[in-house]
Amino acid sequence: MSKRGLLTPVVALLALAVAIGLAACGGSSKAAGVQTAPSGGSTEAAVQTTPKPPPALAKKPVVTVPTGPAPAHLVTKDLVTGTGQTAKAGDTVTVNYVGVLYKTGKEFDSSWSRNQPFTTALSNGSVIPGWVQGIPGMKVGGRRELVIPASLAYGKAGSPPTIPPNSPLVFVVDLLSISS
Repeated sequence: MSKRGLLTPVVALLALAVAIGLAACGGSSKAAGVQTAPSGGSTEAAVQTTPKPPPALAKKPVVTVPTGPAPAHLVTKDLVTGTGQTAKAGDTVTVNYVGVLYKTGKEFDSSWSRNQPFTTALSNGSVIPGWVQGIPGMKVGGRRELVIPASLAYGKAGSPPTIPPNSPLVFVVDLLSISS
């Protein structure tokens, strides 16, 4: 037999083997316990991202301390009314905020200065009572001023060195998202 005559059966066998291999890759398997991958949609897990604030909350607010003596009770004032989900006690919220001392107007803390929103549960022990009482009722996309008496903030102890004892506080809080 010539080389050419021997080559033709080898090529034919090779082509047959490739065809069988390709046929085995296509279609669906009927074998027990074998599942095919989903044909549509993402197969990757969702990645949590920091929510993007709405335009009304895109810039750090200027906190204006009210005039007169500090109130003896919590005072809330909506500066921007949100349109999203309403926060309730026990929810986990993500916010941007600025906190200042009522007596001097000096900023003592701000999520804006860290370029990182703050996520917390609205429950005692997680944040000061003024937040636990003052944030519920806010809607996502809202900005609220909280004027918090010392008794609902850090009380007699304060939070040295930035918050003296018996200090009422003023916060402006932007509600970015809620999870229950």
